[in-house]
Amino acid sequence: MHLLTRPGRLLAALLVATTLHAVPAHAKTCEGDKTARDLLDATDDVTRGQSSIATMEMHVKTSHYERTMKMKAWSKGTDDTLIRILEPAKDAGMATLKVGDNIWNYLPKVDRTMKVPAGMMSGNWMGSHFTNDDLVKESRLADDYTYEFTECPADNEDGLYVLTLTPKPDAPVVWGKVVSRVRPDEQPVEVTYYDEHGNLVRTMTFEDYKTFGDRTAPTKMTLVPADKPGEFTQITYDDLQFAADIPSSTFTLQALEQ
Repeated sequence: MHLLTRPGRLLAALLVATTLHAVPAHAKTCEGDKTARDLLDATDDVTRGQSSIATMEMHVKTSHYERTMKMKAWSKGTDDTLIRILEPAKDAGMATLKVGDNIWNYLPKVDRTMKVPAGMMSGNWMGSHFTNDDLVKESRLADDYTYEFTECPADNEDGLYVLTLTPKPDAPVVWGKVVSRVRPDEQPVEVTYYDEHGNLVRTMTFEDYKTFGDRTAPTKMTLVPADKPGEFTQITYDDLQFAADIPSSTFTLQALEQ
């Protein structure tokens, strides 16, 4: 994710085990040349490139408020991201900088930069249903989970690959299970996240695919918490430029405060 994918992501250290490509002996196989790893990597990389610049809107609806913010984001690899709010006017200039596992927020009204402490990583980012921890996660689904096909396109009316993931014993993840639904062209449709007891926690959906240069990506991603009926956070991309030329100085505290 960008922020996002990953659903978004819309952003933890990689865990590479000897069982990286292993699946259970009883695992279902699907016809064709798509592997589970291919589909999971495509889900992770849906809006991620070596570098990218995006303009987007984030609409947040909770039981207490509803708000829409227009933002611009610069990203390089998985380590560096700068997100700046453009609208509404009362929030314009607020920004978040991510460098590695560190996050800083800039508040222009008081001209103050604050580093997000470890104890607040589970807190909501900009009042949305995404957390600060979502921003810093850098691991890949296929690295942290054991995975297998549970349905092939011929098994469901939507023609999707369905993969079920369970965390590896020492993986730095919070989910007890993840289920990913992916189109044959490797575009994700939905990712559902469950706790260790098998209860649904949240759902990320991907819609409205468009082509940007030589890449296709969803322009609408919606995160819905299972325990808060009617609430959601939706990110809609107005523009997405991959392989952008972004100077390293963009991802500094000086740039954050500009």
